[in-house]
Amino acid sequence: MLRNGAAVARRMGGEDTEAMRICFVCLGNICRSPAAEAVFVHQMAARTHSAGPDEARHHVESAGTAPWHVGNPAHEGTLREAAARGIALDHRGQQFGADDFERFDLVVAMDAGNVSDLMELAPDEAARTKVVRLGSFAPGVRGAVIAGSEGQDVPDPYGHPQAAFTAMFDQVETASAGLLDWLAGGAPE
Repeated sequence: MLRNGAAVARRMGGEDTEAMRICFVCLGNICRSPAAEAVFVHQMAARTHSAGPDEARHHVESAGTAPWHVGNPAHEGTLREAAARGIALDHRGQQFGADDFERFDLVVAMDAGNVSDLMELAPDEAARTKVVRLGSFAPGVRGAVIAGSEGQDVPDPYGHPQAAFTAMFDQVETASAGLLDWLAGGAPE
C-alpha cells in the first residue's frame, strides 16, 4: 500500500475526485526530472484526449535537490531525446525546498540518492510519506510501494552519450504510464 497523505489515500479508496499536485525530483533538474515531467504531461494529455474531459488533470512540476542548475534549461541530451519523441519540453531548473512538501501531494524521486536527500529535507513524517520512487511504478516491480523504499532507479545520464538519454526516456515512459495507471485507480504490477 502506498502511504502518501490524504490525497493519495483518496485515490487508494477510489475517491478519484481531485487532481494531484506532483513534483518529479532528481539531483540537478536538467536531465531526469524535467524528462519525467514532460513525459508524464504528454502521456496525461494523450489519455485525457482519449478519455474525455472527465479525466483528472494533475498539476505537474519538476525540481532538483541541488542548486547547481537553477534557472538553466534542460540538458541538450534531454531536449534532443524529447524532440525525437515528439514531447514538448520547455523547462528552467529549480531547487526543491522543505516548504515544497506543502505544495505537493506526491514527490516522485528518480533514484535512491534522491529519496535519501528528500527524506533528510522533509520537515516531518507526513512530508516523508509523500516521497516515492518513479521506478516503483515500472512494469514488473512487485510488492508494497512505501515512502520511496521500493523500485528501480532511473540512472542519471548526465555526462554520458546520447544513448543514456534514450535509455532514460524509455524507462521514464514505462514508469510514468504505470504512475498514471495507479492514479486512475490501478495498481503497480
